[in-house]
Amino acid sequence: MAESIEALERRIDELRAAVRRAALGGDRAHARGLRAELRRAEHDWELALDDIEARAPDEPTAERTAGPARGAELTQHRDTGSLLPVREQVHRALTLLTVAAAPKLVTAVHEAFFAGEIIGARMTSLRRDEERSFRAAPHSRPYYICGALTADYLATARGLMAVSTWPLVRRVVGPLSPRVDFLIAAIQVTGQVGRLPQPGPAALRLLWRFAANIPGAADGFDADPAAVAHAAEAELNVHRDADRAHREAAADRAGFQLDDGAQLFGTRLRVISRTATV
Repeated sequence: MAESIEALERRIDELRAAVRRAALGGDRAHARGLRAELRRAEHDWELALDDIEARAPDEPTAERTAGPARGAELTQHRDTGSLLPVREQVHRALTLLTVAAAPKLVTAVHEAFFAGEIIGARMTSLRRDEERSFRAAPHSRPYYICGALTADYLATARGLMAVSTWPLVRRVVGPLSPRVDFLIAAIQVTGQVGRLPQPGPAALRLLWRFAANIPGAADGFDADPAAVAHAAEAELNVHRDADRAHREAAADRAGFQLDDGAQLFGTRLRVISRTATV
């Protein structure tokens, strides 16, 4: 019998604490095993959440158009009266993308596929508010909107938003990661555009933004979702392995060196003054 999402959340919290204890105790082999179990539990949690969203009743809005979006409902129209908190709006856009993204892209994805408008001013302080909430009561929420981590310093990657339930290897960004994540996002977006019977202007604009930056993806001013996805996949195959190796090495370091809060929100870089000696 599959675990309930509440049981999975409890197990994820327990595994994170166990990984930290094993790392602090120097038992690397045990920590690696626990981290693998943690990744499986996080994956099961995402599947359970998708199932809950898929079984949720449709909102009574005449203008909504149903379609698969990793368990979330899609729409071709904006509804500025949406009552969803901004963190949930950001979460569903990031869940569609599956990769860390800048606020501008998050807003464009939400505008293209979901009801409601993300107010940019509210996104400015979102990650800071999420970190404050986590520090006050760690793991009390099913997920947090956090930052990506730089592979070199394990500090917060400037201007990127991610989801705390993603494994570290997806939240760490190395030299090739911006391009790899752009291509993955392109594939995700083209899949959603292709499922819409009549893509709206916002969806078509977003599709063209990706097509214009991928060689061979667009024919003149036309951007076919299947062609864009094919071109993105072809380039992704060139970079994927090298990028993943870099990310995995950084994720391993982060798992051993950082506590739970720093794994989500990064370390703080400090300037160290040096006094010359003679």
